[in-house]
Amino acid sequence: MAAGARVVLLGPPGAGKGTQAKLLQDKFGVCQISTGDILRKAVAEQTALGKEASQYINRGALVPDSVIVDLVATRLQEKDCEKGFILDGFPRTIPQAESLDAILKQRGIGLNSVLSVQVPKDVIIERLAGRRTCRSCGALSHVTLSPSKKAGICDRCGGELYQRDDDREETIAHRLKVYDDQTAPLLNYYRGQGLLREIGGVGTVDEIRARVIAALGDLAP
Repeated sequence: MAAGARVVLLGPPGAGKGTQAKLLQDKFGVCQISTGDILRKAVAEQTALGKEASQYINRGALVPDSVIVDLVATRLQEKDCEKGFILDGFPRTIPQAESLDAILKQRGIGLNSVLSVQVPKDVIIERLAGRRTCRSCGALSHVTLSPSKKAGICDRCGGELYQRDDDREETIAHRLKVYDDQTAPLLNYYRGQGLLREIGGVGTVDEIRARVIAALGDLAP
């Protein structure tokens, strides 16, 4: 793998990691890896790992670290990751981070930056609890940030807008607690390796993107 950007994006649910990861993909010319995306793809294509993951998903269990780590390792071997990668949603725990270190060490490389997007909890709750999804086409809107022209009606197709269970305040509070318990310790893990860079995640997409680029400026091609 060439010496391009090899970056982990950290941040709580609703921090905008996915949006920024896609922007960084274009900026640095590297692959963007979302564990959610590669898991869904593996299941849909019924690969060996996808079939193994399905056994857990179908009974409502969490997919174990070993499967997630293998999915990421497999994805990193694909050609579009040769110049570098942006990891979004992985690692989530210290054991996953240690597994990632081992995978990269085997290939003679390592991470060159870990970017943490910091967003206050009240802002995250406002962002997520205000989201509405169209039952028909899946389009997203927000009751205050990007409201539909007609309340409860999708601008794109006229379908019904509803609040997903994942976007209810009690669910958000649980997701944030899980993040604090499992993922937040990664900040100290990567700080100890001298890799951590932190930015504020409140503002417009362009404002946050400017902070991201400034924080990772030395990695630009």
